[in-house]
Amino acid sequence: MIALGADHGGFYLKEAIIEYLKEKKIDYIDHGCFSEDSVDYAIYAKKVADDVACGKCEKGILCCGTGIGISIAANKVKGIRAAVVTNEFCAEMTRRHNDANILAMGGRVIDAETAVKLTDIFLNTEFEGGRHERRIAQIAQIEEGTL
Repeated sequence: MIALGADHGGFYLKEAIIEYLKEKKIDYIDHGCFSEDSVDYAIYAKKVADDVACGKCEKGILCCGTGIGISIAANKVKGIRAAVVTNEFCAEMTRRHNDANILAMGGRVIDAETAVKLTDIFLNTEFEGGRHERRIAQIAQIEEGTL
């Protein structure tokens, strides 16, 4: 299950991603927003991050104007590793090396076709583990205040 959320700046990317998920028969929860009317991104970031952090959803996808604000908000939730990506290499590496569990993109930075391509890479790339596990553990230690 994939959790989705966007503000008005990322609305059209979210809608394109929904079409991709439907085509691939991937279950999702759409937390909104549901139009291009102005809304606050932190609300949607929290809903998606909570679903991922508690295990209700395996991964999340967030979109705002740049992907930056919504990812910062999501990363405030313990256990979340949200990464802003703009290209295929970053989409792959954020999974392979960083085990990111939320993909963030910007509707004012990339087009819908690119967002779908990056989503596909993100959802289909596995975490490499190995030496990267130590680094992910260190991120968790930062959250716990023990590093």
